[in-house]
Amino acid sequence: MPDTARLPDLRLAQRLDAIKPSPTMAVSAKAAAMKAAGQDVIGLGAGEPDFDTPDHVKQAAVDAIWAGRTKYTPAAGTPSLRQAIADKFKRDNNLTYAPEQVIVNAGGKHTLFNALIATLDPGDEVIIPAPYWVSYPDMTLLAGGTPRIVETRAEDGFKLTPGALDAAIGPKTKWFVFNSPSNPTGAAYTRDEVAALCEVLERHPHVWVMSDDMYEHIVYDGFTFTTPAEVNPNLYDRTLTCNGVSKAFAMTGWRIGYAGGPEALIKAMTKVQSQSTSNPCSISQAAAEAALNGPMDFLAQRNAAFRDRRDMVVRELNAAEGLDCRTPEGAFYVFPRCAGLIGRTTPEGKRLDSDLDVVTYFLESQGVAAVHGSAFGLSPFFRVSYATDTDSLREACRRIQEACAALS
Repeated sequence: MPDTARLPDLRLAQRLDAIKPSPTMAVSAKAAAMKAAGQDVIGLGAGEPDFDTPDHVKQAAVDAIWAGRTKYTPAAGTPSLRQAIADKFKRDNNLTYAPEQVIVNAGGKHTLFNALIATLDPGDEVIIPAPYWVSYPDMTLLAGGTPRIVETRAEDGFKLTPGALDAAIGPKTKWFVFNSPSNPTGAAYTRDEVAALCEVLERHPHVWVMSDDMYEHIVYDGFTFTTPAEVNPNLYDRTLTCNGVSKAFAMTGWRIGYAGGPEALIKAMTKVQSQSTSNPCSISQAAAEAALNGPMDFLAQRNAAFRDRRDMVVRELNAAEGLDCRTPEGAFYVFPRCAGLIGRTTPEGKRLDSDLDVVTYFLESQGVAAVHGSAFGLSPFFRVSYATDTDSLREACRRIQEACAALS
């Protein structure tokens, strides 16, 4: 064994001082640890569909293994997958991208990270509406940029207004991050709402658009999904349209994200990738190709199940004393307001002063794991993922109701 006392100090990069580990991952890890210790815990923290990867996708991966497709691929992805992605963009979004305008990454997070690393210089600002997916600000900081957080309101459906976007744009703005349907709120922008934001962006030609469309196919009640470059073609040359197979195809562990955009940007992202991870997993790429080229009929049944869960969770959370939960248009999250619980006291005599206190109370008293709203940049709220079975969701809501009723 080495004499650790004689090893030199490891000085971590200062850039790490500004970022924090993923709160959603931390909640899931804590819930898993409690379960491993024998405690009865219902985890509502992870953004991961409980459905399985479709059989034809799994079979494509098996076939790729036996066909020996286990070697390096081009850093930006196999030509056949990049073509499948280009076909998907044309088919689903009326966007024309050549394969050279497409990149494949090791998950959607990797796509966004590569784009920010490839484009941000110190002082560059990234406009991020809050509540936001937890990784947007930290990835911006790691890339040397400055997050410009713009809060939305529950009264506006957690959607950024054109006026708020216009006011946030400055001379140092490099990117506007757009996420619809949203993680963590499930809010989805109508075509008219997207068009209104695009009209603002047209007036600011130095601002690029990063559209995170990961929940594109998970929408309800006849909602029609649209993406900025589709709605306003004038933004096509400065929009990176990002997506992946994780959510719609229940392929979170396969780690395949992708994007279409201007060829110069895609080349820059490929350069970054070639010196970091190199190509995504070859077997996962074969599976993703089968997913994008294959049948999509399974989505209707899964979305119907998600919708029923959504409706039940919204109804039951609104029945809990001190909570107010709106009905979202998409994804598989709700983002209830818990202002009615702030300032109240638990049976053990602890005062709840924040949404973090609220979710900690739910976990410790009832074994229900959710994520506090401040992790997503907006308080006092918390996020519940309903991507789990109905019985567990119903029991979790009952426990939350019980916890709320026990406060004084």
